Amino acid sequence: MSLSLTQALRDEYVRLFETCRVRPERNRSIAQAVDRLVENRERYRDVAARQGVPWAFVGLVHQMEAGGDFGCHLHNGDPLLARTVHVPAGRPRRGSPPFTWEESAVDALAMKRLNRHTDWSLPGLLYQFEKYNGWGYRRFHPGVLSPYLWSFSEHYDRGKYVADGRWSDTAVSRQAGAAVILRRMAETGVVAFDEGPVPREGAAPLVPRYAMRRSSKAETLAGVEALQQWLNSFPSLFVKVDGVAGPRTSMAFRFATGHYLPGDPRSDDPRSEAN
Repeated sequence: MSLSLTQALRDEYVRLFETCRVRPERNRSIAQAVDRLVENRERYRDVAARQGVPWAFVGLVHQMEAGGDFGCHLHNGDPLLARTVHVPAGRPRRGSPPFTWEESAVDALAMKRLNRHTDWSLPGLLYQFEKYNGWGYRRFHPGVLSPYLWSFSEHYDRGKYVADGRWSDTAVSRQAGAAVILRRMAETGVVAFDEGPVPREGAAPLVPRYAMRRSSKAETLAGVEALQQWLNSFPSLFVKVDGVAGPRTSMAFRFATGHYLPGDPRSDDPRSEAN
């Protein structure tokens, strides 16, 4: 079974991504995953450039399949000392082991024909993540959103494949989902998507002043969080709801309204409106 990226599926991916909330106890793990991806960004970019895919896709698949270990195949996490043993077995078909990580990664992406995929919008990315892992959740367990995408978020509770073809209703994924990590990458400005924000109906909440720290006043804190939630209602704007009206929130506000938050030093720079 292979699913097409229909408009209905695109809308589902966008809706889930926009409403994705990391479970608080998992925030540290997500931050560490983002740090590892950024640390190895240039290595991912090298492989991504050869296959014409986004570096974040390569990095996140590496995180999901091999825990970010550069001693393992991108295909499935098997050691690079031999060809893959697990599905897909016998990869790469050309060359002799031990393989470099780059050799294996290029083969994995080419095997999936990702070099022919041109839709790297947000839904295009999420579609390829789910396709990479397989459609088993949608086919046989449609009540469980794939943990490959949504684990560590409020979209996922339990239920997973514990081995190829072996399902458990009670097993819980111990690995952060690719979409959940991607959401935090978007919130922190590590990645951005092609689609621009489209204004929604409804006035913005009261606009707080720019600040680098959380306010000790409950009313001010609630106002900042309300603004951040409003900004998150715009497609392709993703802001962490943390109560800090800092650079990321101010930049998102500028994308949505054309202006920085009051007090943002960038608003005093005449060049800032042109950049």
